[in-house]
Amino acid sequence: MRKLNLFIGALAALFIISCEGPQGPPGFDGFDGADGFDGIDGVDGADGINILGQVVDIEGTFTLDNDYSIFYEFPQSIEVFETDVVLVYMLWDVTEDSNGESVDIWRLMPQTRILDQGLLQYNYDYTFLDVNIFLESDFDLATLQAGDTDNQVFRIAVLPAESTTGKLDTSNINSVMAHLGVTEEQVQKVTLQ
Repeated sequence: MRKLNLFIGALAALFIISCEGPQGPPGFDGFDGADGFDGIDGVDGADGINILGQVVDIEGTFTLDNDYSIFYEFPQSIEVFETDVVLVYMLWDVTEDSNGESVDIWRLMPQTRILDQGLLQYNYDYTFLDVNIFLESDFDLATLQAGDTDNQVFRIAVLPAESTTGKLDTSNINSVMAHLGVTEEQVQKVTLQ
């Protein structure tokens, strides 16, 4: 009888432990804790830096000599992984705000223009090593005006794969930069020859 009571008690305890009710409401977010104590000299350590992505502006000219393409190889200061997403934006125009300050208008590539000669498309491809921006058209590219080829500015944004979860408006460079925590002053400027 004693073994039977022990068996029934164990079975009841197992049943009670395995029961699960509905999930309650989520709790409140906690406060950011203090920096870690290094235990050596008694000084708190500094918060680490979480680099979410990189943004760089490149300027170049499309010519017959470069096969109407602008090639940019990522320097060692920009770490790109095979799983990262690389977005390229074209400086489409510059306007002024109500204070008379210049405001850049960026467009996510590819971009197509309808010209007198036909259709012109600014397009790109990338690897984790480089970005190639190139022109495609249904006409002879040698007939393009200098405004379509010379001193073109592109903004390259590298989004690490883990930061692209959720809803992010990639068509808006300001949204992407805010997501990455990059300010306009932090954007590296490169002029290609």
